[in-house]
Amino acid sequence: VGTLGICDMDVVNITNINRQLIALTSTLDKPKVKVTKERLLDINPSLNVIEYPFLFNEETIENIDFSQYDYIVDAIDMVSSKILLIRKAKELNINIISSMGTANKLNPSDLLVTDLSKTHTCPLAKKMRYELKKYDIKHCKVLYSTELPIEHDSSVLGSVSFVPSVAGLLIASEVIKDIIKE
Repeated sequence: VGTLGICDMDVVNITNINRQLIALTSTLDKPKVKVTKERLLDINPSLNVIEYPFLFNEETIENIDFSQYDYIVDAIDMVSSKILLIRKAKELNINIISSMGTANKLNPSDLLVTDLSKTHTCPLAKKMRYELKKYDIKHCKVLYSTELPIEHDSSVLGSVSFVPSVAGLLIASEVIKDIIKE
């Protein structure tokens, strides 16, 4: 990996500490892109890390030079932004893997990487299939869970520490395998 771009408008929040490697008491309230860049450069000082400290959407898409990337990892929470990013990747013929939701899931062994058209059980994947169909996009590599979300009285979506981290490792594995194949 020579260049890595990170797009996120958020700051590290106390609720991130259980599941995000960059989230520590010492990084609270700091921009996630900045904290992530510092950590990556501490691991590999020669890495080119580009910060995009904004919300990815129609207004900001032109602020990213996609031509310098061979692969896109989508871990966005907003459906409209996920759709936009997948459309851009397809338009530019850039490999992409899109993470579906891990909230309210407890079993990381139920995570699978497959084509979006083969997903089931996952409400986000169903919504993505519906929305992408409008753009004649039927195929996209995704990570999703076959586990039914835990039902509870709260409207808050929560993530337990070990499910998103396993999702991230599976996505990283897919990216590396795909790059090696090329």
